[in-house]
Amino acid sequence: MMMDEKNNSILSKNFPALTSGLALTLSFPKTGLSFLVFFALVPWLVSIRTMTKKEAFYSGITIGLAHFLTLLYWIVPTVHVYGGLHPLFAVSTLTLLCLYLSLYPAIFAFLLKKLAPPACVAPLLAACLWTGLEYIRAVAFTGFSWGGLGYSQYANLSFIQIADFSGVYGVSFLIVLVNVLVADIWMSFKKKFQPPFFIAALYTTLLVCGTFFYGYHCITDLDSHIRTAQKTTIALVQGNIKQTLKWDEAFKTTTVEKYIRLSHAASKSMPDLVIWPETALPFYYGFDRLLSNQVDQCVRSLKTHFLIGSPAFESNNETTSFYNRAYMLNQFSIVTGTYDKHHLVPFGEYVPLGDYLTFLGKITAQAGNFSMGHHPLIPLTFHTQDLKATHKTGVLICFEILFPAIAAEFVMNGADILTTITNDAWFGKTSAAQQHLSIAVFRAVETRRTVARAANTGISGFIDPKGERLETTALFTDQTLTRRVPVLQRISFYTKYGDIFAISSIVAICLAFMLKGIRKKV
Repeated sequence: MMMDEKNNSILSKNFPALTSGLALTLSFPKTGLSFLVFFALVPWLVSIRTMTKKEAFYSGITIGLAHFLTLLYWIVPTVHVYGGLHPLFAVSTLTLLCLYLSLYPAIFAFLLKKLAPPACVAPLLAACLWTGLEYIRAVAFTGFSWGGLGYSQYANLSFIQIADFSGVYGVSFLIVLVNVLVADIWMSFKKKFQPPFFIAALYTTLLVCGTFFYGYHCITDLDSHIRTAQKTTIALVQGNIKQTLKWDEAFKTTTVEKYIRLSHAASKSMPDLVIWPETALPFYYGFDRLLSNQVDQCVRSLKTHFLIGSPAFESNNETTSFYNRAYMLNQFSIVTGTYDKHHLVPFGEYVPLGDYLTFLGKITAQAGNFSMGHHPLIPLTFHTQDLKATHKTGVLICFEILFPAIAAEFVMNGADILTTITNDAWFGKTSAAQQHLSIAVFRAVETRRTVARAANTGISGFIDPKGERLETTALFTDQTLTRRVPVLQRISFYTKYGDIFAISSIVAICLAFMLKGIRKKV
């Protein structure tokens, strides 16, 4: 009987955290319930008010596991099917990653309890604390920002325009701000509303309304600029090559022929640039002469620029380095520039500290054992068909779309368009492909650049500088998209100054703890 009571007590204590974790996941693609994120944290925030710091920390682990296990579930089939891991080890891989990610809400709960901010500033400091931790998660241990709260609002165009100032972190900040205020409202039903509550309600309302007003102004202004902006025509080729066949020797020629056929279909619209996805070529371009010549003949026959993903290698007397590369070819099939993926997927494309962790292997063996590309990040140049304009595109390969600093550096180096090429075949028909696309929306808003996304199995598409998805493909279809897209030259605050907002949030929390310490001494 006592055991049953103890189990019921544990369940009742963790139920709010479990509820909040699941509600957070439902806020992300592809449920269509993004509004839930503004209330998802409330049950958990209310529950930790009566907890000790230790209990709040473990409650943070609970909400983190409930959220990340259900959001990132697609890792299991990815590493099982393509990494060859036993299902038990695949689940263990997901669990270990989610335990690490769960430390962030746990630390948030612990520090919030320790700080115990006054009611009038509690929403502000809680939002700063969460934002600061999201930023740390995005840069620590190579960085993994997938599942940041702000990404849930990718379709809420008026709300996300502040990203050109604050990045995605500003959107996360406002989400937490609203959640804490709603939690305060819930708690205040048990007692009279105090003056500090009204102060918090006032600045929260002003900030949220100001964000929508700013968003409306930005959209109106951008629509005006987009109408008069220079345009370029880009074609995206979605080859839809199954991952199980992608590196099959017997299927290489069929793959190349398929991309050539689809490119010819797209050529009717006379694109200035044709884009093939990440490692679209299942061979080393320039090394395999027969297949490389087929690609070159296609480029010359269509008389336009091609951006093509391919594995590559460079050898010297001692070592051979392999790269995940994008080639820019002009209308004469001459390589005018290359970009090697700079930010690789740890344990997917390389093993961190591989010289020391020799007992570890990559969890997705088919991805290749790549080396990192080198700085600086130079955009690749292409010309319009009439040769009247020259454009530069920054190329972000797959995982790199998670890192706004890469997109910003390309733009600062002259990119007037951003391209992301990826192979999302790993994800199957899970929600991961939609989640991946939603992240690209923020890179468009932050940099005020059109983003062209070419994905092997989808989702391919175009995103304009205000984050609107102009056109997208269906998953697992052979398809091409061709569209005239706007080319803007403006440099946003975020592009120029980076993560000042997120870093300021960390500084604000440090100052809050310093003031708390000074008050104790006094």
